[in-house]
Amino acid sequence: MDVNQTKQEHLLALKVMRLTKPTLFTNLPVTCEDRDLPGDLFGQLMKEDPSTIKGAETLMLGEMLTLPQNFGNIFLGETFSSYISVHNDSNQVVKDILVKADLQTSSQRLNLSASNSAVAELKPECCIDDVIHHEVKEIGTHILVCAVSYTTHYGEKLYFRKFFKFQVLKPLDVKTKFYNAETDEVFLEAQIQNITTSPMFMEKVSLEPSMMYNVTELNIVASGDQGESTFGKMSYLQPMDTRQYLYCLKPKPEYAEKAGVIKGVTVIGKLDIVWKTNLGERGRLQTSQLQRMAPGYGDIRLSLETIPDTVNLEEPFEIVCKITNSSERTMDLVLEMCNTISIHWCGISGRQLGKLSPGASLLLPLTVFSSVQGLQSISGLRLTDTFLKRTYEYDDIAQVCVICPYMSNEC
Repeated sequence: MDVNQTKQEHLLALKVMRLTKPTLFTNLPVTCEDRDLPGDLFGQLMKEDPSTIKGAETLMLGEMLTLPQNFGNIFLGETFSSYISVHNDSNQVVKDILVKADLQTSSQRLNLSASNSAVAELKPECCIDDVIHHEVKEIGTHILVCAVSYTTHYGEKLYFRKFFKFQVLKPLDVKTKFYNAETDEVFLEAQIQNITTSPMFMEKVSLEPSMMYNVTELNIVASGDQGESTFGKMSYLQPMDTRQYLYCLKPKPEYAEKAGVIKGVTVIGKLDIVWKTNLGERGRLQTSQLQRMAPGYGDIRLSLETIPDTVNLEEPFEIVCKITNSSERTMDLVLEMCNTISIHWCGISGRQLGKLSPGASLLLPLTVFSSVQGLQSISGLRLTDTFLKRTYEYDDIAQVCVICPYMSNEC
């Protein structure tokens, strides 16, 4: 901390100390080989040292706790705790003592005092103690302003204050990537990197979806009755290590039927990250609302509802397509089916589908067969809006595995 001392002599003394948990004692082991001149002397001294671990005396990390020797680092999301003490160093009784603690950041000034009422009097060699807590939510320079006002025995009103400056650092680097599926599903990959100098225990990394989505966490592997994390039982993140978390978001049924939901910028949700460091210090970060640019589907969207996984060669099978009018006007649609080298459509091409109002959908069952084995792509559908004379072509709608029932071929 940087302290600006006042030059005026005061009857009261102000002390401010940060409250942090102790750390494990670090010992510097000194060893040598038995054939050297000291022999086993160094080994015996380390065994008698009460700060070393019995049976592992050569380890630097001891089993004793030590109080912090400096201010240390403060990271975003942690709780800043400080002890404030005002002591009467004089031989006079001081009256109407008011202690005020404010935290000044780059954007706001916060009052951290537990009480705003004045203490009636403070006798010599007595003190006023207070402990303040604040969850740090901003990065950058913070200034703790401690002000003390009091009245002397002779009725003189005095005032002084001290400034304690510290920096708040960034503990995690969070990057997000969005992947749009052929359906309305959205996959979110969150890359979280520990940019501190100490390991972290990742207590919770969850995604709170917006009101339009349901979320499924894909970081758990089914194991018996309960799922097991893909990162193991002890989810530690070492300094500068990065970990990927994956989530699947799907629109709720009441929103999935509305074409406007999938257009433009869509709010996905926000990440909630909770971790612990060293001896259990807890930190928490919550990102702002994550947004992604939804893919443009044009005026008409064609998606596949059902399709078999495996079909027989030259044997007709049925698929069900869903056609959605994403525009703001009514369409009159005509369906054309064009055969490809491997895929052949069954039915009448050029048939009328009728009018489709804005935001409405219709299910379209179609019959098709494949003349080629292997993994085949279903293509060749064309929709035409007779009102505006616009044509929309759809290729690579889906893929299907085609096998010969008389041969043991695999895709």
